[in-house]
Amino acid sequence: MSNKEISIRERLTANITPELYDKIRHLWIKHSQAEDRRNIEGLIETLTEECVYEIIPTGEQWEGHDGARQFYLTFLGAFPDVRFNLTDIVIGPQGAFEVADLVGTHKGVWAGVQPTGKSVNLKILIYFPWNSEREKFDGEKVYFDRMQLEEQAK
Repeated sequence: MSNKEISIRERLTANITPELYDKIRHLWIKHSQAEDRRNIEGLIETLTEECVYEIIPTGEQWEGHDGARQFYLTFLGAFPDVRFNLTDIVIGPQGAFEVADLVGTHKGVWAGVQPTGKSVNLKILIYFPWNSEREKFDGEKVYFDRMQLEEQAK
């Protein structure tokens, strides 16, 4: 069952145990390390087959493992030298939520913004919904200020 089928009220009643916390934290670390190494298949291993990637400011969505691959190929093509400087993280039974400074050179189209070759530095918030049945993430919901990206792209 995906998180789309579970109401927020049901998710709020989920209990956290030290074992569950460790499981979610470990998977988030594995996901982050795979992204740092540009290991697309390593990223896919952390996701359910029905995962959904969403860029909230644009409404863009990619579904399933093929969609996740396309998201990452597009994103890493747009910012091939991207770094995430983590500033905050929350881990709970609903998943992981991170706040980071995205730093990279804008070399490809992303979120509808044409590449400029300029350096960007954006505050980005990412929610990784946890699928308790499959013990993987159901994708990512990516939040950022699109106007800030457009301003830096000028």
